[in-house]
Amino acid sequence: MHFKLLSDRDMKAIDALIDDFGGGEEICKKIDQLRQYETRKKLAGDKGYGQMLEQAEGYARDFPKVEDFVEKEKIKVTKPGVCTTQVSGFQGSGVTLDCMRRVAQNQDVLFPTEMISVVALTDHYVYSGDLLATLAMSENIIRASKFCSTNLIGIPLPEHRFARIEKITAEKFDRRDLGDGLSQLILKNMGTAFGNLGGVEVGDNNHLVYLDGITRSALETGANFFLNPSWSTIVAACYYGRQIPAITFKISMLLSTQNAVQFRMLMNIIKEYLRDDGTTPIYEINIGNAASPETFVQCAEDLKASGLPDVSLTAHLRINPDLGMEDFDWTDKAHQVLDTGTNITIKYESDGESRPYDTMEAYFLSDQERDAKADLIGDVIYHKCIRCDKDAREIMRRGHEARFAGIAYKKS
Repeated sequence: MHFKLLSDRDMKAIDALIDDFGGGEEICKKIDQLRQYETRKKLAGDKGYGQMLEQAEGYARDFPKVEDFVEKEKIKVTKPGVCTTQVSGFQGSGVTLDCMRRVAQNQDVLFPTEMISVVALTDHYVYSGDLLATLAMSENIIRASKFCSTNLIGIPLPEHRFARIEKITAEKFDRRDLGDGLSQLILKNMGTAFGNLGGVEVGDNNHLVYLDGITRSALETGANFFLNPSWSTIVAACYYGRQIPAITFKISMLLSTQNAVQFRMLMNIIKEYLRDDGTTPIYEINIGNAASPETFVQCAEDLKASGLPDVSLTAHLRINPDLGMEDFDWTDKAHQVLDTGTNITIKYESDGESRPYDTMEAYFLSDQERDAKADLIGDVIYHKCIRCDKDAREIMRRGHEARFAGIAYKKS
């Protein structure tokens, strides 16, 4: 017997949530409108972030270009296997601006094209203008191809948000009253205050809280790419995204996609809820740190043989110490993957050195603490960008194409 991943009741609840936001077409329309820089700049300015964006525009003028490096070292693409660059840890607008300042001063760091942020989608972050300004810098000024936001379902939210979802979906959510009008989902397993290992625990129907959070963020800021760490939220997102093509997802390595068996499980989920045009809301899958180069290539071959739409596959090249093995370095393994002609996204959770806030602690600071420590965290991601730049340049010297943010190209 084949069991559908979502029951009729599950789908009815998700459909009701989409309808309450105005329907998939209306959601996409609003997201598209909010992704225009002039729109974001005006809204961010109204919220007090105008000067910050002007500073970012100034820094952007001093970013180096890929063409200069190619010309200087007479780089040519002679091999298949494309490298996409990605750095994690862009913790809000202050941190992003500080990193831009350092890159502008350096004048010799090619900026990564994918940026990951693990900031809880609190009401302050979403509605104060902080996320909006971060996206304006990342997607519009730096012209990153992707900026990934993260919804951790264990964050405190106004109680009326939970009450609204319950009314819309006819489901119930086990939560505690925090006082001052705030409530929080009760998480039963060990982990951070914001959710078991960043949100992996998604009990009962809590995937609906995840979907509500990303949609509110999308409709407020134009955010359209979200980290997805749990089996149930992945299934729900695939179904949800069928009606909302403007929204896409990155599957976290915390899901434990460490081998080809687990990867095939994901492909079955993707296959079950493809859009009518054959595309999928899943843009990217992190292959876990335990995987070998051979396993990475096997996953890529399985994906190609499946007939499913292309999905970007990512490997951590360096990780911060509380995410895994000390001195973890997958650089040589990434070269092995590329040498088979397989595409890879190289991701940096760390630059491989021990620095203050080069840990998951930086992911769970309060909004106020994050702002106060923006220069410390900005220094961390600046050094991640340096490490990514050095590794990507070496990949280019070896004859492969490497992709950077739009700001790194003269012709972009």
